[in-house]
Amino acid sequence: MTRGASTPTYPARPRRSRVRTFLPLGIAAWLVLEIWLLSVVAGAASGFAVFLLLVVGFVLGSVVIKRAGRRAFQNLNEAFQRGGAPSGSGSGGNGLMMLGGLLLMIPGLLSDAVGLLLLIPPVQKAVGRYAERTFDRRIRAAAPGTLGDAFQQARMQRPDGKVVQGEVIVRDEPGGGSSREQRPPLTR
Repeated sequence: MTRGASTPTYPARPRRSRVRTFLPLGIAAWLVLEIWLLSVVAGAASGFAVFLLLVVGFVLGSVVIKRAGRRAFQNLNEAFQRGGAPSGSGSGGNGLMMLGGLLLMIPGLLSDAVGLLLLIPPVQKAVGRYAERTFDRRIRAAAPGTLGDAFQQARMQRPDGKVVQGEVIVRDEPGGGSSREQRPPLTR
């Protein structure tokens, strides 16, 4: 121990959000429920029938993901050929379709049921609208210095009417000069 050196004071740890607190518990409950449901179905039918259901779900999920990926790539390719942005009508559906395919590929009957629900177009539209509204509300409610500021960029108009996006950096130095201090190189 050295004399005269003050002990460093650390700020209090920030409080964990509710999502970070309860997400592991929710995942554990989901896994227990999936295993219990698989054992109940295996007891009622047979172990081979459950294995066959899981294999069919995996194959169906991979087909759905492949189809949605091709559709998304085709939309992107057509947009590049037109010279514009991809249309927003099919992109959200493709993402939710891929999520549904992923849930089908995860072993379990509950995840298969949720994955099959996400493949139904009216459910896709409802979930997409809900996600968009939630995202917009959170962006608008974001406090300065958070994710909300990351989306606001400085814009400069060029004489030809084009908008150039970028960041403005202001350095306040005495004397108005741009003298840089010479610093020694960082070595080990």
